[in-house]
Amino acid sequence: MSQTPQPIYLSIERAMEFIGDANGVLSLLKTLQQTLSDDLPRLQELLDKGEVYAANRILHQLKGFTPVFCVDSLVELVVQVEGMSKHAEASELRTAYAQLSPQLEALRQEVLDHLSRHSAA
Repeated sequence: MSQTPQPIYLSIERAMEFIGDANGVLSLLKTLQQTLSDDLPRLQELLDKGEVYAANRILHQLKGFTPVFCVDSLVELVVQVEGMSKHAEASELRTAYAQLSPQLEALRQEVLDHLSRHSAA
């Protein structure tokens, strides 16, 4: 039996502190997974088109859930990029998001992995 790698960005312990029960965490993780799956490609599309205002709305949502589910280093990066989205040029925001995007994708995969191990089919 292979060992599942420990998550780098997902913090179930933090989520339990915020939410308080395992079923609530699983329920919100399902929502988080769907949000990341839907919003990450959309966010990239908006940035590619230079639509900073619309990108800010998605980044603002991401900023809202990261303190509940993520380690501090990812929270700080999301807050930084979301803050930039309020005033930065599209090219600057694209560059910043290019640094953040792989970490958000890794988080999405960590959420999927956790759900596959802990959700009732």
